[in-house]
Amino acid sequence: MAETGTFKVKSGLAQMLKGGVIMDVTSAEQAKIAEEAGACAVMALERVPADIRAAGGIARMADPTVILRIMDAVTIPVMAKCRIGHFVEAQILQSLGIDYIDESEVLTPADEKYHVNKHLFKVPFVCGARNLGEALRRIGEGAAMIRTKGEPGTGNVVEAVRHIRQVNDEIRWIANLPEEELMSAAKEMMAPYELVLEVARLKGLPVVNFAAGGIATPADAALMMQLGCDGIFVGSGIF
Repeated sequence: MAETGTFKVKSGLAQMLKGGVIMDVTSAEQAKIAEEAGACAVMALERVPADIRAAGGIARMADPTVILRIMDAVTIPVMAKCRIGHFVEAQILQSLGIDYIDESEVLTPADEKYHVNKHLFKVPFVCGARNLGEALRRIGEGAAMIRTKGEPGTGNVVEAVRHIRQVNDEIRWIANLPEEELMSAAKEMMAPYELVLEVARLKGLPVVNFAAGGIATPADAALMMQLGCDGIFVGSGIF
């Protein structure tokens, strides 16, 4: 395999998490609890989104020592967040041997114009999206997994529901368009044409789509799964 993992391999790795729950954890103890409870992966954080919101200020990538401690504690995959557009944080996370990187809007963005070019990394990336255009732009940049953005740290599921319904509605719209109209649809959504074609063919996203942002109860998680999500990111509000 080339130095940068092929997109097929990366999206295949993300497929392995399908149907699972990914837990936010801030310590090795929490990571162990999550693993024992059956989480398919953990998200290593220094502070949970709820605390980040409350504290204000700048939220950056977690301290590498915290991440390494969590990686040592569990056998399941470990994810970590980098700031949007901060490719050096992503390089650091890759060098730590992390399993997935979440280029996350929960942290303070480092670049307001560009996201990380995710094709340059071996590690698969997860990115948030509020609609199909945003999801396809992220996939075009190399994201191997998409999640709803929701409202992190609030315990309010309404935004996550809005985002998954928006994506589903737009997928249905694309799937029912005649082929000659797909180019203008791609233009309208500011999305790569090849990916719009693929969505029309698959009648769905070419990568897994998880629910995230404000999912606080088992009922919230079940709601998102029944709305068509492939899995769930659970905030640490539940610890």
